[in-house]
Amino acid sequence: MDFKLTEEQQIFFDSVRRFALSELAEGAAERANASEYPWDVARQFAEMDLLGIAFPESDGGMGGSLVDAVLAIRAVAEVCPKSGDVIQACNFGPIRTFVEYATPEQKKRFLPSLLSGKSLISLGMSEPGAGSAVTELTTSLTQDGDGWRLNGSKIFGTNSVEAGVYLVYARFGAGTHGIGSVLVERGMEGFSIGNPSEFMNGESWAPLFFDNVFIPKENILLGEGGFKKQISGFNVERLGNSARAVAVGRHAFNLAREHALVRKQFGRPLAEFQGLQWKFADMELKLSAAELLLMRAAVNAADAPNGLPSAQDTALAKLACNEAGFFAANEAVQIMGGLGFSTESTAQYCLRRTRGWMIAGGSLEILRNRIAEGIFERRFDQRGDRK
Repeated sequence: MDFKLTEEQQIFFDSVRRFALSELAEGAAERANASEYPWDVARQFAEMDLLGIAFPESDGGMGGSLVDAVLAIRAVAEVCPKSGDVIQACNFGPIRTFVEYATPEQKKRFLPSLLSGKSLISLGMSEPGAGSAVTELTTSLTQDGDGWRLNGSKIFGTNSVEAGVYLVYARFGAGTHGIGSVLVERGMEGFSIGNPSEFMNGESWAPLFFDNVFIPKENILLGEGGFKKQISGFNVERLGNSARAVAVGRHAFNLAREHALVRKQFGRPLAEFQGLQWKFADMELKLSAAELLLMRAAVNAADAPNGLPSAQDTALAKLACNEAGFFAANEAVQIMGGLGFSTESTAQYCLRRTRGWMIAGGSLEILRNRIAEGIFERRFDQRGDRK
């Protein structure tokens, strides 16, 4: 068992980190406080081959591993938290599910713009009546000739305001087996995007409405029976969430550490007060443990038959990273006082950002349920008696 990066991985991490420090450190607070997607950063990353890191070269990717993609998020987000979102959007989440299951024709149509930083793909999963209980979704498809008609709505989608294509979970038939997914393109007749709303972290989202939208067969990603495959791909999204959470927590930790070394009270640097020393010790413990669980999940995925992380490894990593990231950000704001609470610092952004990841991509409660199922090797039905 080796806890060190390989020489190649360390070189890759260091090169991305150097770029982040030279090009992204300045302006990090301004990006964090802006609701817009950083398209300029996306184009820079595309030129550096950081979009599609773990995708096959035949698909326009770099041919790397999930570990490489996780390292890139950490190298970037620890310097500029908002820019880490770009690595996530173009390596994890719906784009990874798309690459895993799309046809060659679908990849040819959509990947060039996605991997060049010119477009985004957004996930349409949550609905007004289906959040954690995603199998209760009602957005449905009815066959119409060679295609399908899509009706329903989606909410809370990351990048839903800016995306050019949407990977939408929809029901072909009854039950879990009836759930699949389709690709909805911006501008399709009957597809409308509602007024943008804003999350607490400043990120925008917009509701999606499907009014008898015609979906040609060429836009079916996974048909009836595809739900389990989609969720397997969704585990990769959770690793991207985990990587950002722990990296943003580390960013806040570093801000607080620098502050504690230079800020003086009662004639002494803050770092000399034991009460604050213990805060840093607790932050380091939680962040380091979470980083190990994250890397374990990514490394183990390479040995899996489908190259995807296991649900158990992913749940443990996300739970640990979400809690550690938020804990570190919260403590950093406390240590930095008024400065940490000010928009001139990214510490307060880290607090708001990490709080959202404790909900998005699988809430902490759902993750604990999943971990318990792994422990007892059985499924626990959360629906209760519906008689």
